[in-house]
Amino acid sequence: MRRFWLLLALVFAGTATAEPPVDVAPKVAAKKPAAKPAAKAKAMARPAWAELTAEQQKTLAPLKADWESLETERRRKWIGIAKRYPTMKAEEQERVQRRMQRWAALSPEQRRQARETYKQIVKAPPEKRDKLRQQWAEYQSLSPREREDIAPEHRRKK
Repeated sequence: MRRFWLLLALVFAGTATAEPPVDVAPKVAAKKPAAKPAAKAKAMARPAWAELTAEQQKTLAPLKADWESLETERRRKWIGIAKRYPTMKAEEQERVQRRMQRWAALSPEQRRQARETYKQIVKAPPEKRDKLRQQWAEYQSLSPREREDIAPEHRRKK
């Protein structure tokens, strides 16, 4: 249950106020070449951390440890956020940094699960999304003790 709320929080936190990530990859109408094996594609992913500007590295610092394992598409989306970062208001910059830190703290499985949950929520009818937002607001209004009380027993023992 707690994992569901964490994922739901990440999804809504990213969609409620932030602009969608900018895909800086050029759009090509031609057919894409055959996919390469994942390991080889990751090894060739660009740009490498060292290729980022000092400002981009500073903005994306929470992702440094995972940067080399990110696919090119994800790197470009993060770079798009870093490009917009200097024009954001201070509160927005703080929110981006908090979210980036939370995202970096997730395991690859938790990230995959968050992406899947996001896809499901986006496809859901507006009424269902509104109900989820309402449930999330109610959960956020609970005290930490009340949140702990509703957590599944196996999560409370940790």
